[in-house]
Parts: sequence; C-alpha cells; structure tokens
Amino acid sequence: MMTIRRILVAVKDLRPGPHPVVRKAAQVAAACKAQLELYHCISEPLPVDVGFDGSRGLQNLESDLRERALQRLERLAAAVRGKGLKVSVEAGWDSPAYDAIVRRALKIKADLIVATAHSGSHVLPALMRLTDWELVRLSPIPLLLVKNSRPYRHPAVLVAVDPTHAFAKPLKLDFGLLQAGRALSRSLRGTLHAVHAYVRLPSGVVPPDVISVTDYALRQIEERTRRTAKAAFERELKGSSIAPSRRYLIGRHPVDAVLQAARKSRSAIVVMGAISRSGLKRLLIGNTAESILDELRCDVLVVKPAQFKNKVPRAVQGPRLILPMPAPWPGGY
Repeated sequence: MMTIRRILVAVKDLRPGPHPVVRKAAQVAAACKAQLELYHCISEPLPVDVGFDGSRGLQNLESDLRERALQRLERLAAAVRGKGLKVSVEAGWDSPAYDAIVRRALKIKADLIVATAHSGSHVLPALMRLTDWELVRLSPIPLLLVKNSRPYRHPAVLVAVDPTHAFAKPLKLDFGLLQAGRALSRSLRGTLHAVHAYVRLPSGVVPPDVISVTDYALRQIEERTRRTAKAAFERELKGSSIAPSRRYLIGRHPVDAVLQAARKSRSAIVVMGAISRSGLKRLLIGNTAESILDELRCDVLVVKPAQFKNKVPRAVQGPRLILPMPAPWPGGY
C-alpha cells in the first residue's frame, strides 16, 4: 500500500484569505501522520537597471523578497500547525514553477505533492504552459490537484482502472492506482469505488466488406464485449474489498465514464493514471487525463507508472534578471 510520510504543498498565492490547498493537505497529513512542507516558488524576474548597486544590492533584494514569502508561509503554517502537525516552510528562487516544485519534492523525498488545479480550461495555445498540467505530465511523485474548497468528510474515492489496457495505460499501473486509492480512503475514513470504461463496439469487429449488420448481431457483439470487460474488471478488483455496488462498468469513452461514475458515487477524489506524451504527438492527440481534469469538479489524484523516468533537471535555476526597456527616442520608436 502507498505510504505517505512527507507531503509537499505547492502554495501559489501568498495573499491573505482561504487556502483550500493547505487545509486539505493538512487533512491528509493528519490522517496519514505525515510531515508537511509549504513551498512557494519565487519565479518572477527581477528588474535590474544600469544604476543598480552591484551584486550586493541584488542579493539583498533576493533575500528580502524570500524573507517576505517565508513570513507569509509561516502564517499559513501556524493555522494548521496547532492541530499537532509537523509543518515546515520553504521559499526559493527557481523557474519554471512546475520544474521547481518537482525538484523540491524530490529533494525532501516527498511521497505526495498537493497543488491547486487551474480554474479554467486547459485549451490554450501550444506554447502556453500551465503549472498544474505540466505537473501532471512531469511529476514522478503522486500529485493531488485540489479543485474545490470542500473539506474531506468520509470522502468517496473513485479509482479509474483500465484492466484491458485499451487506452494505452502500462501494465501494473492499475495496481498502483488501487493502492493509492485504498491508502487515501482508509486514512480519511472514506469509501473506495472503482470505474472501468470500455468500448461497446470495438473497431474491426465488423469486416469492412460487410454492407450491413442486423441489430441483433450488433447487440450480440456488444453483449460479448461487455462480458469480456466485466470479467477483466472483476479480475482486477479481486481481493480489493470494493463492494459490487461501488463498481461501475460503463460502456462509454473514459472521460464520460469517469464523469458519470464520479457523479453517481459523489466522489471527493478521483484517482487516475497518466502517461507522459511529448512533442507533436501530445499536441495533436491530447490526453485523457487533461480532458478529465477540465471536466471534473472534485479533486484529482494523478499517479504515474512505477517505471516513469524523471526528466526534470536537477539544477536550481535561481532568479531571472531583466533589464528595463529603454525609453523611446523622441520622434521615433
């Protein structure tokens, strides 16, 4: 079973106000008896003009901004530290933010990253990168994306499995998903559910030279497909202690099936796997995880295959410096 001993919370917004990502991470930490670190990546570029007071002045500015971030993190930590949690804080200059979060999580040997999900759609120009989606793509560590402010109260945890591997998920990933879901549901005293989406009429079952197929023949094919999917689903969940009433076998696209099961189970957390795609293939094909992330209203725990390789560079980037744009020449550009 997945063990959670140390949790990294990526705190994006340091302004006063409610911080669901901190409160929910504290709930998980308390339930798992884990240590918590609140981390803020300072990635804004520093403007440096020609008259700047050398490297010493730059170091002072870096130090002052970092100290201000740490003070704000301490206020957030104090709000949850009173519950008996061990909470530390850290802020550092690094970029981009998603690389920095993974680097920090690996350094402290975190078992879980908790971050805020992007509030809008992920349908953006190809060159724009959102921190939450890049974490889904890059993090080798399980990632809990917080999408709402509702606290966990005996939450329903829904695990999306693919026992037939029809949607290109690696072998043994389902085992890891079920372990993660079981660990969360037990720690938070919730209930564990599972969903399997299957294709009702797989491509290629009807020969291309056949002009028409009777309704009866199609129903026979669909029923045979359903029985095959059900058998695979039951094998996958054997010994899982998930009650039959909490198993959802749905003949729809994975996005639609997961959304349907999440609504029916009133899930607070959906556990799903993600495989990294890169380059042109990722831009053209997209990813089921991204679509589900946009549509779900509950939190999402993303787990990678055990053989997933970390591609985040080890070196911290430090502060970025920019020179202010010169004033336009009178009468010109």
